[in-house]
Amino acid sequence: MAQIRFNALKEALNRKPVEVDEYDRRSNLFGKNVFNGNTMRQYLTKEAYQGVMSAIEHGTKIDRKIAGQVAAAMKDWALSKNVTHYTHWFQPLTGATAEKHDAFFETIGNGMAIEKFEGAQLVQQEPDASSFPNGGIRNTFEARGYTAWDPTSPAFIYGTTLCIPTIFVSYTGEALDNKTPLLRALTAVDKAATAVCKYFDKNVKKVSASLGWEQEYFLIDKSLANSRPDIQLTGRTLLGHSPAKGQQLDDHYFGSIPSRAINYMRDLEVECMLLGIPVKTRHNEVAPNQFELAPIFEEANLAVDHNSLLMDVMGRVASRHNLKVLLHEKPFAGVNGSGKHNNWSLSTDTGVNLLGPGKTPMSNLQFLTFFINTIKAVYENEELLRAAIASASNDHRLGANEAPPAIISVFIGEQLTAVLNELESVTNGKLSPKEKTDLKLNVVGKIPDVLLDNTDRNRTSPFAFTGNKFEFRAVGSTANCAVPMTVLNTIVAKQLKEFKIEVDALIKKKDLKKDEAIFNVLREYIKASKPVLFEGNGYGEEWTKEAKKRGLSNNKTTPEALKAQISKKAIDLYEEMEVMTAVEIEARHEIELEEYTKRIQIEGRVLGDIARNHVIPTAVRYQNTLIKNVKGLKEIFEQDYREIAHEQIELVKEISLHIAEINSKINAMVEERKKANKLEGQKAAEAYCNKVKPYFDEIRYHCDKLEIMIDDELWTLTKYREMLFTR
Repeated sequence: MAQIRFNALKEALNRKPVEVDEYDRRSNLFGKNVFNGNTMRQYLTKEAYQGVMSAIEHGTKIDRKIAGQVAAAMKDWALSKNVTHYTHWFQPLTGATAEKHDAFFETIGNGMAIEKFEGAQLVQQEPDASSFPNGGIRNTFEARGYTAWDPTSPAFIYGTTLCIPTIFVSYTGEALDNKTPLLRALTAVDKAATAVCKYFDKNVKKVSASLGWEQEYFLIDKSLANSRPDIQLTGRTLLGHSPAKGQQLDDHYFGSIPSRAINYMRDLEVECMLLGIPVKTRHNEVAPNQFELAPIFEEANLAVDHNSLLMDVMGRVASRHNLKVLLHEKPFAGVNGSGKHNNWSLSTDTGVNLLGPGKTPMSNLQFLTFFINTIKAVYENEELLRAAIASASNDHRLGANEAPPAIISVFIGEQLTAVLNELESVTNGKLSPKEKTDLKLNVVGKIPDVLLDNTDRNRTSPFAFTGNKFEFRAVGSTANCAVPMTVLNTIVAKQLKEFKIEVDALIKKKDLKKDEAIFNVLREYIKASKPVLFEGNGYGEEWTKEAKKRGLSNNKTTPEALKAQISKKAIDLYEEMEVMTAVEIEARHEIELEEYTKRIQIEGRVLGDIARNHVIPTAVRYQNTLIKNVKGLKEIFEQDYREIAHEQIELVKEISLHIAEINSKINAMVEERKKANKLEGQKAAEAYCNKVKPYFDEIRYHCDKLEIMIDDELWTLTKYREMLFTR
């Protein structure tokens, strides 16, 4: 095994850089394999083009006649690019994407065939709904489910396949995917935000949520990664001693990008450009062999699709470079894990970023309205936001030295904190009809000074304002962005809806002017939401105690956090905003609990196998070598051998101790696993979390001790120093 590791290292060091043909300027490559607006203008009739654009911009339904014209155009375009198959590309509740390929090929008799693709095939397909996670919505004998075309996300070509983004629903209409609730949440926030915008601009007809994700990842030599069973089966290392050098010198972050990595990135960026994914930024991250890429902001639904597609493309491109992409939140102990920061904002169809301070008091008032309402929404629903980023893998990252804690708080910076404090203290209590507006507008007029560079960053904040957007930093690197975006847009929609009701009631009841009523409500929101605002160190024990005093939750584990999903408050929220039904909510909760249980179960089995099939046999082999050496010393030195062989004898004893502990802990873990397997749902997840998982660190401790004691030539597992520093 040592020879295999050596050969992999030698191959990596001697490998020539991969030549990446970048074809053309990025701007010329962008969207070449996407059925976007430009392509539609070339291939669609005027009627069909207007029909699709109306569906995208206004949500109108596309009739079957138009669908037939679009299908014919898509087929002609795809065939011109040598495409042979089409698929409905969707996002089931597995967290990944799914596709079933069908050929354009159709026989017509007499040994003849044609390429065929019609409107019915574009609009709808019927995959097996029982074979995907469904939380009991569909039984195995009730397999029917439907994928339906989402025209707001353009079709694209990947390889030789035309991919059509779709939603996925059951025969009875329940959402079985991550896209459907997201689309509903985006509709809800559009409706609520547009209504509030009309206080400031009657011309606003639509508000869109935007998303800019930042994808962190590790790049490991594929041969080395394949030599680790734990990476192959779980996506992370379940054991491994930290190398002498890790990230402590801070020499990797923003450093010169290694040649293998830059070749991979260039190749990946070409693929992204062709697919219309607007990647812009690339750099080294903090940990060795850790990197990040980030795109330009897009409409949230499209951004979610692009990130889901990107994660698949990353792995495929990496294989061409003999690399392995690790997206797990914590693939290596002792160094930074990976997140996927979700940068979120709201923009109007008139081109205004609602979270960007304007140049006039009135535009500042609009900014404050959406800024404060977002803070209030987070405060009222902090447990639900925590549940949105809960997973077995993200539990390893939250609260570590590079990620926010499990306590959801909001960071807004010193200047905006001062603005809110001043706004709160304009008057004591409620505004009266006699109070003038000028004083309050003068306070708000100070906001244009708050520029991007004047808003400091807080890496420990889960939800931070960064100049013209909020950054949800707690999202994990493997997450489907649709889940946190669904929650965030839903809670903001609900909050804006309530805000408008309160403002309208004040205007009517107290005969207040519009801006006075808005100030009145906003000031009360500032007071109510103060507990969620925090500017300090989120890692400190002081914050944990302070957060508890403020009434903020601290749900450290996934089973604990997921309970918020099925609270009466959450169900009422989703149903009121028409984002999900109680059935859909409960199904998702069941699916996520089951996924958590299965992931911990798999990790436990893999760890036990590695410890007993790799670590212990290697330890015994080395122990036998030591024993043979001690016997040889006895033959040579006879009576004095014990003093001479003391170190070897002690080493033999120590190895025996670690072997015994590993076996004992594995046996105990297996027994707890057997008990947990008899349970279901919440109880099973909690048993795996609290009874099974604690053994992982104990088993790892003894395995890692053996790693540094045993001859490197005998150790069968690729070590951290080889995976993290082979470039």
